[in-house]
Amino acid sequence: MADPTPARAPQPDGASGVIAFADGRVIWGQGFGASGEAVGELCFNTAMTGYQEVMTDPSYAKQVIAFTFPHIGNVGTNPEDVEAPTAHALGCITREAITSPSNFRSTADFPAWMAEHGRIGIAGVDTRALTKLVREEGPPTIAIAHDPEGKFDLDHLQQMAADWPGLEGMDLAKEVSNEQLFNWSDGGWELGEGYKLDHADQNAPHVVAIDYGAKHNIFRNLVEAGARVTVVPAEASYDDIMAHDPDGFFLSNGPGDPAATGEYAVPLIQKLLETRKPLFGICLGHQLLALAVGGKTAKMFQGHRGANHPVQRCEDGVVEITSMNHGFAVERGGLPDNVKETHVSLFDDTNCGIELTDRPAFSVQYHPEASPGPMDSFYLFEKFVGMMK
Repeated sequence: MADPTPARAPQPDGASGVIAFADGRVIWGQGFGASGEAVGELCFNTAMTGYQEVMTDPSYAKQVIAFTFPHIGNVGTNPEDVEAPTAHALGCITREAITSPSNFRSTADFPAWMAEHGRIGIAGVDTRALTKLVREEGPPTIAIAHDPEGKFDLDHLQQMAADWPGLEGMDLAKEVSNEQLFNWSDGGWELGEGYKLDHADQNAPHVVAIDYGAKHNIFRNLVEAGARVTVVPAEASYDDIMAHDPDGFFLSNGPGDPAATGEYAVPLIQKLLETRKPLFGICLGHQLLALAVGGKTAKMFQGHRGANHPVQRCEDGVVEITSMNHGFAVERGGLPDNVKETHVSLFDDTNCGIELTDRPAFSVQYHPEASPGPMDSFYLFEKFVGMMK
C-alpha cells in the first residue's frame, strides 16, 4: 500500500526559503525580507500593482499571500503607499526574484522593507501552481521559513501547519485595531504633493469610524467626501461612541471570522441602528451589518482577493470594477425583509452589498476606497456623507 503522505521535495542547493504544508508537501525557494518562520492561511492576490498596500492591509492578518503577478517589488517601496503603520500579512510568495527598484518615488527596496517590518518573503516559486492548488483545494494552512544558511526543521514546520486551527472562529479585529481613539483629518493623495494634510472641515458632518482593522485610505476618502472623522477601537462601547455626538457611524474592514467579531460587535451595531443615524460598512463591516439585522455569513472556498473584480449594481445594472479582499461572505439566502441586495459579484454571484429599507444604513463587500485604476465606487462615500448632511 502506498504511503498516503506526499514525499518531501529534496532541498535544492542554495534554497533559503521553504513552504511546508500539513500533509508533508514542501516547496523550496529563495527567502528575502526577515529571517524566521510563520504559520497561517495561504491565499492568492491577482492585483498587478499595490503590493505594499496589500501587505499593510490589516484584513490580511494571519495570511500568507501568493502574488499571481510575477514582477513584485519592481517599483520598490515608499512611506506613502501604506494602509497601516506596519505590515499585517504574515508574508508573501513571488514568482520572480526581487529586482532593484525602478521608480522615482522609491525610498527602499522591497526586501529591505519586508525585513524592517519583520515579514518573510519567498521568491522563485511557481505561483500559478499555488493559485491552482488554492482554487482546487481551498486555502491550506502553511508554514513559511527563511534562513539565509538554508537550515530548516521540516518536521517542526509541518507540525506548525498541522496544529494551526484556521481562520474560522478567530476574532482578529481586536488584535489589529488601534487601541486608542484618534481624529483623522488627512485627505486624498496627489502626485508631487502627497496627501492633503489637515484637510477636514471642522464644521463637516461628524462620523465615528469603528476600527476593526481599517485601511487608512478609507478615512482619506471620507474626508474627501466632506466628513470629519473620529476613529475608535473595535471594542468601543455604545456610550464611548455616542459621547462624540456623531452624525453617522462607519464600520471598517478587518480580518478574521465575522461571526467571532460579531459576539461583541453585533449588539453594538444593533444599538447604533436604533438611533436611525446613517451607517456605512465596508468588507468586515458589511458582514457585521448583515449579522446585526439577522443575516448569516460563511467561509468561502477560496475567497476574493484582487483589483479586478466586476460587481454589478442591482438597481441599474451598472458594473463597477472593484478591489476585494475577503474570505468570508454574506449568504444571499435568508436576508430579512427589511434588507435589499444592492450589489452582486459577476465572478461567482456572491453578495456584495446590502441596504436597509427602514434605516439609513448600507454596506458593500468590496473596497470602494482602493480605486484600482477606475474610481467607480467613490460615489458610496458621497452617498454616506450626503445622508449625514
